[in-house]
Amino acid sequence: MTNKIFRSILATSVIVLTATLVIITSVLYDYFTNIHVNQLKNELVIASVGTEQSGKDYLQKLSFDNYRLTWVAADGKVLFDSKADETSMDNHLDREEIAEAFKTGKGSSSRYSATLTEETLYEAILLSDGTVLRISSDRASGLSLVLGMLYPIVLIMIMAVIIAAVLAHKMTKRIIEPLNRLDLDNPAENDTYEEIAPLLSRIHKQNMKIERKAAELNRRKEEFGLITENMCEGLVLLDKNRNVLTINPAAMKIFGTDDSCVGNDFLTVDRRHDISAAIEKAVSDGHSEIRTKRSEREYQFDISRIETDGEPAGTVILAIDITEQADAERLRREFSANVSHELKTPLQSITGSVELIENGLVKPEDMPRFVGHIREEAARLVTLVEDIIRLSQLDEGCEMPKENASVYDIAAEVCDTLKASAAKRDISLSVTGDGGNILAVKHLIFEVIYNLCDNAIKYNLDGGKVEVNVSEGEKEVTLTVSDTGIGIPAEHQSRIFERFYRVDKSHSRKSGGTGLGLSIVKHAVMYHGGRISLQSEENKGTSVTVVLPKLEQ
Repeated sequence: MTNKIFRSILATSVIVLTATLVIITSVLYDYFTNIHVNQLKNELVIASVGTEQSGKDYLQKLSFDNYRLTWVAADGKVLFDSKADETSMDNHLDREEIAEAFKTGKGSSSRYSATLTEETLYEAILLSDGTVLRISSDRASGLSLVLGMLYPIVLIMIMAVIIAAVLAHKMTKRIIEPLNRLDLDNPAENDTYEEIAPLLSRIHKQNMKIERKAAELNRRKEEFGLITENMCEGLVLLDKNRNVLTINPAAMKIFGTDDSCVGNDFLTVDRRHDISAAIEKAVSDGHSEIRTKRSEREYQFDISRIETDGEPAGTVILAIDITEQADAERLRREFSANVSHELKTPLQSITGSVELIENGLVKPEDMPRFVGHIREEAARLVTLVEDIIRLSQLDEGCEMPKENASVYDIAAEVCDTLKASAAKRDISLSVTGDGGNILAVKHLIFEVIYNLCDNAIKYNLDGGKVEVNVSEGEKEVTLTVSDTGIGIPAEHQSRIFERFYRVDKSHSRKSGGTGLGLSIVKHAVMYHGGRISLQSEENKGTSVTVVLPKLEQ
C-alpha cells in the first residue's frame, strides 16, 4: 500500500508538472506569434505606402535583414523579390495569401519547412494599382522551440521529480503511519481517519464472528478428541491423498504407531496389501469391510468414503475388536459339532442294542448285559442333556434363587458323596478349613466342588490323595482342590475349561465324562462373580483355586 500511495503521488506530481509546462509553452508560443504577425502587418503597411509612391525604386532601397518583400502583378507575375531574382520565379497567383488579397484586399497564411523546425508567416495587401505586396518572415516552430528548450526542460523535470519524490515519501509516511498503528485486534478502540471508521466497524464485527466460530470449533474439536480418545474402536481419518489426518489411541495400539504418523501417508502406518486393497475398494465403491488379525487379536475394519459436495474428500477407517465374537462363533460351531457327536454316540449304542434285542439276536443269558448297557448309555445321555441345559442357563444368565451357604459344609458334603468312589482306588479324600460363608446358588456351588473333586479322583493315581481346603479372607472365600494325579501338560492348560475339550480322550470316555464338567465349573464361578485359576505339573498333580465374594454381614 505504501508503494501504491508513493507512486500515485509521484505520478500525479509529474503529470501536473508536464501539463503545466505544455500549457505555458503553448500560451507563450501563441502570444509571441501574435506579436510577430502584428509587426509584419505594420511593416507591410509602411512598405505598401512607399511602393505606391515610388514603386520598385523604393523597394530596392530598403534593407531586408529579417523580412522578405515580394511584389506581384495582377496576373501573378513577380515584379520584385528581395531575396531572389524575380525573372526566374514562378507565377504567384495560386499562393493562398496572394489569392486572398486579390479577393478581399488582405491575405494571411503560414507554411512549415520540410523539417518542421521553421515556420514562415505571410501577410499580403492589395495596392491601389491592382498589384499585391507581400511580406514574409521566418520564425522557429513549436517543435523547434521545444527542442531548443529541451535541456532546461529536462533539468527542470529531473529536479521536479526529485522534489516530488521527497515530498511524496514524506506524505506517504504521514498517511500510512496512523494506519500502521491500527490495533486490528480491537478495531473499535482506534482513533484514526473518519473515512476508514466503517471499515474498522466491519472488521470488529467480523472479529467477533470469527471468535465465536473459533470457540465453537475448539469446543467441537475437544468433544471429538474426548470421544475418539476414549473409544475402544480404532479410528483413522485419511484425506484424499491417503495422508493421515487424525488417529486415536486405540488405532495407534492396533497398528503399532504413535501420533507422529499424522500428516504422513497411511503406508507408513500399515503396508499390508489387504488393508490397501480395502481402502481402494472403499474409494471406488463407497464402503468395504475386511477381517484380519493384528497382534493375536482379530479385528473387523469398516472403511467408508467421505464426500464433500459430491466429490471424494477422504476415507474413514473404523477398526473393531471382534476377537471375543470370533472366539464365541468358533466355540459355538465347535459346541454344536461336539453336542451332535456326543448325543449321537450313546444313541447309536442304544439303537444298536435295541435292534439286536428286537431281532432276537440276543441270547437270554446275555439279555441282562445288553439291558445294563442300554441303561448306562441312557444315563450318560441324560447327564449330557442336563449338563447342556445347565450351561445354557449359565450362558443366558438366568436368575436363580440364591441363599446363604457355607463353602466348607458343601465341600464336606461332596467328600461324603465321593468317599466310596475314592476308596475303590485307595485315594484319600479330606477337607480342611472352616466357614466360607457366601451368597450363592447352593446346587451350583455343590456342582463346582463335585466336578473338581470327581476329576481329581478320576485322574489320580491309585493310592494318591485329594485335599480340599477352604479359607476365608477379609472380602473373599478361597476354595482349593489339590491332587497328586497325572497332571495336565502345559500346552493343554489354557483350554481345559472349554466345552468338550479333553486332554486324554480315551481316558475321558472310559471314565464316563461328558467333557462339560470344567466348563460348567468356570461358568458357575463367573455367575457368582468369582474367578478360577489352575496350577499343574505333569506326573506331579494339579491344584485348582476358586475365589468367591464373601457374604457381607
